[in-house]
Amino acid sequence: KGEFLGVLDLVLKVFATLGLKDYRVRIGTRDPKSDKYVGEEAKWALAERQIEEAAAEAGLAYTVEPGDAAFYGPKLDFVVKDALGREWQLGTIQVDYNLPERFGLSYVGQDGEEHRPVMLHRAPFGSLERFIGILIEHFAGDFPLWLAPEQVLVVPVSEKQEDYALLVAGRLKEAGLRAEADTRPERMQARIRDAELRKVPYVLVVGEKEKAEGTVSVRRRHRGNLGAMPLAAFLEGVLREYRERRLESVF
Repeated sequence: KGEFLGVLDLVLKVFATLGLKDYRVRIGTRDPKSDKYVGEEAKWALAERQIEEAAAEAGLAYTVEPGDAAFYGPKLDFVVKDALGREWQLGTIQVDYNLPERFGLSYVGQDGEEHRPVMLHRAPFGSLERFIGILIEHFAGDFPLWLAPEQVLVVPVSEKQEDYALLVAGRLKEAGLRAEADTRPERMQARIRDAELRKVPYVLVVGEKEKAEGTVSVRRRHRGNLGAMPLAAFLEGVLREYRERRLESVF
C-alpha cells in the first residue's frame, strides 16, 4: 500500500501542476462471475482493499466498478471529460500478478524465504497522445507560460527601436526562454493583436523611452498593460514563473 500511495501522490502532483481538477476516480475490481483473472483470490481481495484504503487516505472520492479490473489485477483510474463531455481515462495505477509469475521473479524476504513480488503499473499520464489532446482542450490552447510554445514576444514601436528589441529578445533567449522580436513593417497595434491571437503570454513593447532607460513595457495576456519595468526585473520574475511552473502570472 505504501508504494501505491507514492505513485498516487505522483499522479496527483501531475494533475495539480497542470491545473486538472475536473476528474473522477474509479477503482476497477474483479467480476466475481468471470474466470478471466489470474492470481490467487486472497491476493486479489487484499489488493482491492488496500487500493480503496490508499484512495481514502489520499482524500479521494471514488467509485468501485466491478468487472473493470484488468485480467492481471485491480486498478485505480483517473477519468476526465473532454470539451464534448466524453470521458477518457488518463492517469492509472494497476496491480499486476501476471508478469512476475511469467518472468519467474522472486525475492528473499526477512524470513529468509523466496516470495513472489507484486508489480505496479504506473502511468501518471495514461496514453501520452490522449493526455496532450485533453490538455490542449483544457487550456483551449491558452497555455501557462512554461507550456506555451511562444513565451515572450518583443514588439518595437518603430524601426528605430529594432536594435533594442533584438537585444531584449536575445537576453531572454540566453536565459532559456522561447522569445522572438517582431520587426515586421506592420503597425504596432497589429503586431500586438497578432500576438494575442497566437496566445503569447507576454508581449514586451519597447519605444524610445524604454530603449534609453533599459526598460520594457509589459503586457500580460488576460491582464493587459502592467507598466514599464527594468529588463532585469522582468527577467527575474518571468524566470521564476517559468521554473516554478506557475499557472498564473507572478506580476
